[in-house]
Amino acid sequence: MSAIAIDDEPIALEVIKNLSSEVACIQLVACFTRTKDALAYLQQEGADLIFLDIKMPGLSGIDFLKSLSKPPMVIFTTAYSEHAVQSFELDAIDYLLKPFSFPRFLKACNKAFEHDQLRQQQQAVPQHPSAVIFIKSGYELIKVVLEDLLYAESVGNYVQFVSTAGMVRSRLTMVEAEALLSAPAFVRAHRSFLVSSARISKLDKRNVWLGDKPIPVGSMYRSMLEQSVLTNPITPHLLK
Repeated sequence: MSAIAIDDEPIALEVIKNLSSEVACIQLVACFTRTKDALAYLQQEGADLIFLDIKMPGLSGIDFLKSLSKPPMVIFTTAYSEHAVQSFELDAIDYLLKPFSFPRFLKACNKAFEHDQLRQQQQAVPQHPSAVIFIKSGYELIKVVLEDLLYAESVGNYVQFVSTAGMVRSRLTMVEAEALLSAPAFVRAHRSFLVSSARISKLDKRNVWLGDKPIPVGSMYRSMLEQSVLTNPITPHLLK
């Protein structure tokens, strides 16, 4: 996986360079001390993964991530623990507290690699509306028919998959749920919600509606949601 590192401290970047050189699945292609330089690079070259500091002069790492329309995977690297909850609300792969050991760094990289592999597998097999997935709930694997699925909602450490047949609760992150439910059949509407494109009946300033069920639309997801609706052959009429 191609990766970049962003940190206002050159010493911290050297640590990431040294550690990543020992991880086979990581190719660190660039390091930046300023977010504006990193943004310019991402717009031109892209990357699979960002190692991102949080407290930096000017634009914080969290605000930088929010500014990206299609953010890569992110592993936060910071000396402060108080942003951990917010980082996972933004679907960070992991949160490394400085100073971190090589085993802890390797564990975070492996999580990113596993997520990337799952994403590639999902993209390689286009989902058909009649397809099914199996979701682990406790000690059971429960079949969910995708055409019956309405939305997925993040609740604490779990994701609830709500369909016409009922609800299945699984200990997943939204990143993992998004990997299971491929676009354009399912689209992110909010940091806590994925919705079925086929079930969308209306999109207004605050909500996307699945019949009479309103789902909040997050500001950072709105443009992508609108584009998905307009380009999805199932729902092109909604915003014209």
